[in-house]
Amino acid sequence: MNTCAHPGHCILFLERPAHRRLTIIHNALCGNGRGDIILSSGLFVDEWKALDRRYPQYTCSEKIVHYERAGPSLPMSVGGVSYADRILSLPCHCPSILQRWAARHRHWPSPDIVQKVVSLGAYLTPVGSKGSEQTHMEWRICFNTGETELVNNLNDTQAKVYVLLKMILKNVLRPCKKEITSYVMKNIVLWQAESNPQNEFRERSLFHWLHDGLRGLRTAILTQKLSYYMIPERNLMAATGLHDTQRNKWVADITDMMADGPRVILRLQKIRKAVIASPEPMLWFSKRRMELEILSMQSMQFRLRDIICRNKNGVVESDTILSDINRRTWEIGIDVVLRAISEGGDVDNTIQYYQGLLMA
Repeated sequence: MNTCAHPGHCILFLERPAHRRLTIIHNALCGNGRGDIILSSGLFVDEWKALDRRYPQYTCSEKIVHYERAGPSLPMSVGGVSYADRILSLPCHCPSILQRWAARHRHWPSPDIVQKVVSLGAYLTPVGSKGSEQTHMEWRICFNTGETELVNNLNDTQAKVYVLLKMILKNVLRPCKKEITSYVMKNIVLWQAESNPQNEFRERSLFHWLHDGLRGLRTAILTQKLSYYMIPERNLMAATGLHDTQRNKWVADITDMMADGPRVILRLQKIRKAVIASPEPMLWFSKRRMELEILSMQSMQFRLRDIICRNKNGVVESDTILSDINRRTWEIGIDVVLRAISEGGDVDNTIQYYQGLLMA
């Protein structure tokens, strides 16, 4: 792996042929014009798309709709109700990057969580830096499992700030072409948590930290700079395609919201009802939805792995894992329906209600 690419990206060079050749990897190898063999991220995605055509029983039916590639993901929907992003990735061993992250001076997370994040390692997703001449060769270095662990360790106030920022993004700013995503909001909250004493994130300080998060978002939009939490050298706002008119409007909108103070919640009825009237149910359902999304991604990952890894007996290790995933998904479904009934909700059609949680 050569990290002399754009920050947060790398190029994969072939050191030696593998004893067991995987067709999808072999077909994605190409020369770089300088005598080296590399694994092309662009060709790798093309090979995965070809699997959809070669194994239609897994990924093709009249109920499954495939959408245009979005970054490293291949979006799809099932029955027009359940939506999923298939994100292709390869495990990556990059201890130096994780150790630099772990060595930073911080207020959060605790040392044991830091070490757990380091132990979870990294992944490479097949997407290059926007605007790079080598974009079809570059791979993005990601820390999905580590970031999930970090989000799970946010305290109550930090989690609420994260939820509110995502709601403001979706309902107020409303980006049309993903110029800004919820991933930006997550990084703002992670930087916020690391840089400040945890005893300052109290229930009564919620709007202070929401104001601080909005200020960070405004600065990121205005300067087109926001450091990636895990690899600060990578700028999450680079090549966003944000035009001056849109940038100025968002800056003005955020400035107005900051001037509102706590009354910013009153701008949207949905936010007002969710946060002021019933914050606990909102967070409960948000956590269940997040777990369902993770389970859905894991299920898709193992099902796709079956295509290339199933042995002669038709049994793979992931069969047991898929069984556990399906069991937990069913448990969450029961919990959601029972909670909805206890809250006085209309759940005559429990299947639609459960599917609605995934779309919320």
